[in-house]
Amino acid sequence: MAKPIPLEVEEMRRLIDVAMKRKEADLVLSGAQIIDVFAGKIERKDVAIVGEYVAAVGKGFRAKEVIDLTGKFILPGFIDAHIHVESSMLSPVEFTRAVLPRGTTAVIWDPHEIANVGGVEAVEALIEAADDLPLDFFFTAPSCVPATNLETSGATLGLEELKRLLAREEVLALGEVMNYPAVLAGDEATLSKVALALGMGKRVDGHAPGLMNEDVSAYCAPGITSDHECTNLMEAEEKLKRGMYIMIREGSTAKNMSSIVPLVRAYGVSRFTLVSDDRTPVDLLNEGHADFLLKKAVYLGMAPNLAVRMVTFNPAFYYDLKRRGAVAPGYLADIAVVDDINQFNVSLVLKRGEVVAKNGEVVVPLRKETVLDFRDSCRVKLPPHPFRVNHKPGRKIRVITLIENEITTGEEHHIPLVEGDNVVADTARDILKIAVVERHKATGNVGVGFVEGFGLKRGALASSVAHDSHNIVVVGASDEEMETAVKAVIDMGGGLAVVDGEEVVASLPLPIAGLLSDKPLSWVVERCREVDRAAEALGAKGASPFMHISFLALPVIPSLKLTDRGLVDVNSASFVDLFVD
Repeated sequence: MAKPIPLEVEEMRRLIDVAMKRKEADLVLSGAQIIDVFAGKIERKDVAIVGEYVAAVGKGFRAKEVIDLTGKFILPGFIDAHIHVESSMLSPVEFTRAVLPRGTTAVIWDPHEIANVGGVEAVEALIEAADDLPLDFFFTAPSCVPATNLETSGATLGLEELKRLLAREEVLALGEVMNYPAVLAGDEATLSKVALALGMGKRVDGHAPGLMNEDVSAYCAPGITSDHECTNLMEAEEKLKRGMYIMIREGSTAKNMSSIVPLVRAYGVSRFTLVSDDRTPVDLLNEGHADFLLKKAVYLGMAPNLAVRMVTFNPAFYYDLKRRGAVAPGYLADIAVVDDINQFNVSLVLKRGEVVAKNGEVVVPLRKETVLDFRDSCRVKLPPHPFRVNHKPGRKIRVITLIENEITTGEEHHIPLVEGDNVVADTARDILKIAVVERHKATGNVGVGFVEGFGLKRGALASSVAHDSHNIVVVGASDEEMETAVKAVIDMGGGLAVVDGEEVVASLPLPIAGLLSDKPLSWVVERCREVDRAAEALGAKGASPFMHISFLALPVIPSLKLTDRGLVDVNSASFVDLFVD
């Protein structure tokens, strides 16, 4: 994050003199229409810039340099209020290269993915790696590391670690409080984290999928003020009426915008933001980032000026990011210029008054990549026959059922397919075996279950990206192929692997904590396409099969999930047996 620079008196005088037209500006953007995020109007005005700040908007300014933007629209730089950059699999430098030309000038990064692998030291390393770039990276302090006590993570963030992070100016809030059952139960450890953040003057972000009625009140009462997990209008309205800010999510897997946008038209825009949460590198390249959110919001019927406010002023206001989120006097000159306000094709980006991107390319030097050294991130003890499930005659099995475009899951009970005494995948009914292998402490833990709706006809997929503890998750049509896929991930030091028979047919190494690549965006995207094509050839359904399996190990999203310690009924926050009567 570029550190804030307080205005000196002389700088104030320069801004005033330019606004009064007594002196010339450093730069004037002329001929365009400006979206006023305060009044909601679109007006043809020029923008006078002095140094890093907007001095004035209007007409008749003199300047050392003028950029003619006739026919275009000037917007504030876009701010993503909630994102896990780890899902892009990109380093901070490569993420900047991917999103800055699309108009994004700031993000609020919840780094709980890498925190679950490497702890507070890993988060601090990320913060340093994200510094001194033409994209402002702000952070939240991960509140749930581990997310629950139902899994094995690589680290724990307690009060001392959180205090260390929250003391940093780049850290704006306590990150999403996912363990909502602990909040409702009045758990002392969880509430102590909330109290710590509030006592240090920081926001507390929420994560409470499906909560309604009195439960919402109880969750908000300690001071939790946002939620990005709403999947339908009724849930979002309930949380809005309890005072929460609603972060409308449209990610690569969870897509909630179409369900919730009508609420903005009904209640006004002030308590809403648009966020990406999780975005794959392929989607970043093909569809975009905040520009894609804006385009879809307008397509769904939202007025462009309201949509723009939800990725500019609203996130800046919520996180108290002063002098950001508007093209107005005294605000940082973080600006995105678009050709129209329906497609939001970004042609020019300014960061602190400097042109940093043109026509889809970064035009300023990006510093060299900071080395993020988390190479020893796959400590695995794989027991013999790790995925074997002994049959229990007369009993059915619990099966995780996928829900399209959601990270929530259902639960079904099925008569198992048995070979010898081993319960196996049943591809004819689209019931596959799934396992989570602990990779941080070599405990030998392996949780085994079954999943319906994934589509594989043969082969196996394995990944060290498995929210939130990021053990190795594997889905397959046979035990042998699953074991081959897991061993491929271990050999890479983390990553994604696709196996067909005895052969690894595609892979993507993620050597940084098993989550991030150290390669350029184009390389990562091509390898992502290769693993997705290979998974599709085996029958996998959906555009992002690896993103889907990554959430099957997340025991805070209803209703049935799998960790390295076993099947979890998320609603009761307890383990359940694989077999049912």
